Amino acid sequence: MKLRRSSPALTPCPPARKWSSPWSPSLSSQDVSQGSDEAEKLAKRMSSYQHDLAPAITSNIVCSADAREELLDECEEIWRQMEECQSKLTLLGTEILPESDAQLSLLMMRVKALTAEYNQWQKRSPEIISTNPDVLVTLGKEELQKVDHDLEMVLSTVQSKTRKLKEDMKREQQWLDEQQQLVDALDVTHEEMKNQVVQFSEKRAFQELKSKMMKIRAYKEELLSALGEFLEEHFPLPEEDENAKKKKKIPVEERTVQLVTLHEILERLINKLMNTPHEPYLTISDSFWPPYVELLLRYGIALRHPEDPNRIRLEAFHQ
Repeated sequence: MKLRRSSPALTPCPPARKWSSPWSPSLSSQDVSQGSDEAEKLAKRMSSYQHDLAPAITSNIVCSADAREELLDECEEIWRQMEECQSKLTLLGTEILPESDAQLSLLMMRVKALTAEYNQWQKRSPEIISTNPDVLVTLGKEELQKVDHDLEMVLSTVQSKTRKLKEDMKREQQWLDEQQQLVDALDVTHEEMKNQVVQFSEKRAFQELKSKMMKIRAYKEELLSALGEFLEEHFPLPEEDENAKKKKKIPVEERTVQLVTLHEILERLINKLMNTPHEPYLTISDSFWPPYVELLLRYGIALRHPEDPNRIRLEAFHQ
């Protein structure tokens, strides 16, 4: 297959992706000067850190007829080589794989093909597409345009990240100021509290404890006095009861034991519990009037001994 050649009129060079160094010894001084000027302008434009992106570079270089003819010849040569390779592959034909393990054979062939391709790439060296000065200058300018575009994209990304970092820094600074204000307020409060602290004194603490104990004792005496008055009024001795006149009185000479009041029974139980908490039980004597004992047991004020029913104790309300 042959490529059709057009007229030798001057047309722009076709775009290319790969290029080698444009500063070949075969370049003329005018081309080198022109390329240097273009590169210098492009470098200045790329090195400026502005918010607006640099304008696109427009190509105004045209290839001569000789350069175009040279490119067409190279393309025809490459196409001829491809046809030869295709013919060789066609003559090789297809290899019949054994039916026993076709998949393993395919994998082995693929490994061989990849290994051969790898070796070819290792032996291959970079090739220069063309040595024509016009083509190389055009390729160099296109590559510079691509680099310029990539740098513009990088600059835009960096500027965006910079703006985001500035916003984050502003928020962090605001948070830091708030925390600093809080610390200052706490420092002021701490200083005020330090100034209000009264120096500790053992003597003063002892006097305060002594005063509290005296108040507690006075309150205790007041409670005991109120309890005694209440018990004497509502729980008198049997002979002092108003209904005692209606009942048959026991002669004084027949009484062998003097009964105690409910107040005295409770007082004995309280003292027994406070003085000997490990043995708080009190033996019921004949001086305890049975109705008062049953009254204390019925309302949960006193408890019987689990083994000896003649012993009772005060319920530990303070525990």
